[in-house]
Amino acid sequence: MRPTVWLIPGLVVCLLLGSCGGGSGSPPPPPVAVAVTPNPISVAIFTTQQFTATVNGQSSTAVTWEVNGVTGGSQTTGYISASGLFVAPSGVPTTSSGNGKVTTAPVTVTAVSTANPNSSASATVTILPPNDNPQVGVIKLGTSGGNQNDSSTSGNTITCCGGTLGSLVTRGGTQYILSDNHVLARTDLAAIGESIIQPGLVDTRCGQDVFATVAQLSQFYNLETGPAPAIDAAIAQVATGAVDSTGKILFLGATTDANNVPVPDAPRAGAGVAASLNMAVAKSGRSTGLTCSTVLATSVNTSVQYQRGCGTGTMFSKTFAGQVDIAGGSFSAAGDSGSLIVTQNTADPVALLFAGSDTDTVGNPVSDVLNFFQSGGNSVTFVGGAAHQVIGCTLPVKPASATLTVPTSTASAEGLQKATSARDAHAAELLAHPEVQAVGVGASYDHPGEAAILLFVNQGQPRTNLPATVDGIRARIIEGELFSRRGVLSPEESATLEQSAAPPQLVYSISETEVRRAKIVHETHVDELMKMDGVQGVGITSSLDSPGEAALMIFLIRGVAHAAILPLIDGLRTRVRESTRFRAGFADSQPTRGCSAPSPGKGLEKPPAKVATRRLAG
Repeated sequence: MRPTVWLIPGLVVCLLLGSCGGGSGSPPPPPVAVAVTPNPISVAIFTTQQFTATVNGQSSTAVTWEVNGVTGGSQTTGYISASGLFVAPSGVPTTSSGNGKVTTAPVTVTAVSTANPNSSASATVTILPPNDNPQVGVIKLGTSGGNQNDSSTSGNTITCCGGTLGSLVTRGGTQYILSDNHVLARTDLAAIGESIIQPGLVDTRCGQDVFATVAQLSQFYNLETGPAPAIDAAIAQVATGAVDSTGKILFLGATTDANNVPVPDAPRAGAGVAASLNMAVAKSGRSTGLTCSTVLATSVNTSVQYQRGCGTGTMFSKTFAGQVDIAGGSFSAAGDSGSLIVTQNTADPVALLFAGSDTDTVGNPVSDVLNFFQSGGNSVTFVGGAAHQVIGCTLPVKPASATLTVPTSTASAEGLQKATSARDAHAAELLAHPEVQAVGVGASYDHPGEAAILLFVNQGQPRTNLPATVDGIRARIIEGELFSRRGVLSPEESATLEQSAAPPQLVYSISETEVRRAKIVHETHVDELMKMDGVQGVGITSSLDSPGEAALMIFLIRGVAHAAILPLIDGLRTRVRESTRFRAGFADSQPTRGCSAPSPGKGLEKPPAKVATRRLAG
């Protein structure tokens, strides 16, 4: 069973009447009735669906097609042609649930009348990942699964959980499924030998539908007592003939089938690679299918919140060191925990996905995971094949690895006034740097909401020790070939000139020298920063205010008061990223009856389904 998405069936008809206001000019176009079929509809990732529009009851092509309000659609929501052929995205779209969490979400396909753009109609499209389906015969990984005992009972309601059976590893000639502790070992509550099933209970109506036992729990890192470095991982010995012995993962292939859907394939065999900033990565998981993004931060120390048990149990926090942070709340959703994160260009394992917030996904470095499970001189390696591209990250139509940019940042009037005063006091010395063409004021991207002094510099010209701050105000460097204005700029002139430059990326590659410089500052200050109220993580990233420089990324909990974040620590720029709490191993439970799946929070990774049963004795 899939988590239920309640949709209201029926035809959506939108009839907008033109106004009858006076005045000169042409009369408004006559109202038309537009309808879209089919509606509602479910479409699997990567596949297509033909939509038809009718105008005043007649089939018509005189419409413009949109997906989520964007003409022609986009890669994250799917594309649609002028004839209404919809191509589903590679991953299931996500949205903020409004309470600080991220859930999977349907998309809206809309037909807008070309005769009267005020008239339109829409269809609700639920994007489904086949990763949560039961498989026949030997299973491919990147699929729904979990511990057969991962459920809890309250009154007449059973809550059940599951996650992703991520990848295949081998030790001493024996093969094991690799996933998370909170997926396979029930957050330390499991006993060795418990059955691991596919699909997980959450996708089988808590075991009422068909499932298969594919492995037995063999070993897990104990989240309470395990040694450093902490990981959230478990392995389960494969049952004979139950799992593809080559380690194939759904949608991870370098080629597609006749329907342009990526074929399953294994990751690159071996011990994996270390993450680096701006590395393009991918994962295939139960809830969102194949998603593609970029490494935003490395060496991340973070506090992650857990709940012990499925839909019940005490909450606790666990601190992890040296983690990998992946950009974008859409990279994963509840149920994707246990997925293997790999490089897009070679399918090398990078990290084990285990937690996240509404803006980020967090993974254990694979080196820490494999080192923990080695035993008796037997190393642990990933079962796989040769290096290959993950072609799904180039589908549909254009690459998912296209440059990620950040939303426009704005600063308060008070902040801009302070920045203007500092700029004016030092304008002459700033303009004395030969690469600086103009100085202005605007917003910082390293700390959204704060003001910055803008230094418009000639791209490619050697830097002459430009300041990172001026009188405590951040300095942001904007590169361009030849800016149209010179000298001291007003805020309005600064904004206009800024638009002529390329927008900042979400993350930049940096040199090994910069990484080493950042590691020294990180090691010196990470413990004190992690003790600050509102701080949930500290890692190494790139500066957006000065591309090419490293920065100390400070992850803040949105809405929690915190001390001021200094723009520089030991000469290293700081960068701030706010999000909801990093979470793993939760299970939202809504007291509902019947078979339904509540909207799980991002980082839960074990979304519960609920089944009304007779009241259990005892």
